[in-house]
Amino acid sequence: MARSALDGDEAETLIRQWNLTRDLYRGGYPGYKSCNTEYHDFAHTCDVLCATIRMCDGALSQGMRLDPRLHRDIIVAAMLHDAGYIQEADDDQGTGAKHTRTHVARSIAFAAREREAFGLTGERADRIGRLILGTDLSADFEGIPYENTAERFAGQLLASADLLGQMADRTYLEKLLFLYYEFKEAGFPGYDTEFDILKKTLGFYEMTRKRLFITLGNTAVMALHHFTSRYGVNRNLYMDSIERQIEYLTGIMDDDSVNFRKKLKRLDLEAVSEAHRHA
Repeated sequence: MARSALDGDEAETLIRQWNLTRDLYRGGYPGYKSCNTEYHDFAHTCDVLCATIRMCDGALSQGMRLDPRLHRDIIVAAMLHDAGYIQEADDDQGTGAKHTRTHVARSIAFAAREREAFGLTGERADRIGRLILGTDLSADFEGIPYENTAERFAGQLLASADLLGQMADRTYLEKLLFLYYEFKEAGFPGYDTEFDILKKTLGFYEMTRKRLFITLGNTAVMALHHFTSRYGVNRNLYMDSIERQIEYLTGIMDDDSVNFRKKLKRLDLEAVSEAHRHA
């Protein structure tokens, strides 16, 4: 079985890069504020990183060859894919949500600008940028200039992990309220009320399925291979969770007898709404 082995020095480098990413989100990275977007937050980055690592493991379990250098770059790209939401220290206007439309380009620029701090060559920073670009839902994935099929596969894998990681989160439906406030600050049209984000999520799910299974070449199946090879569970637990979320959301949309917040109990949504009204 082919495996990608990271030696001790490489593992230590990844730990240092992860510590820098943690510092970036928590306000300990020079020149930047702490993360102040509540949907695209540190927990989201952790979710995407875990999904990425699991899917890489699933690919390796199937005998696929994953060059160790590319393996490392996928992981770093997962760490930095939403760095563009973080505001610079001298930015006192609004929150990082205002960068929603440009956050991918900002993330790519961050990887290039901070490459020495993260121990990256210019070539690796450029490749990480291409991998991050694949997570941009507005980009033409087919037009991204990946250098070869292995790099393209890595781009598909990271883009899939970004979707699986967020939508399988057990508080995904509750956190949609945070996404609504991010979209509102960014000036996205069509989000006049908090309920609008729930209505649009059903359509987003259909688009997500097409993206996962067609555009991204069903690389999401690598999560299934991970769970099967590691734990003997012959199911893609990410997709199982997402489908349960959407089934529950459909039930909420079909029942207008009770305020939707009463049916989403994993976060105190009344408190969230109140906090934003007085922000």
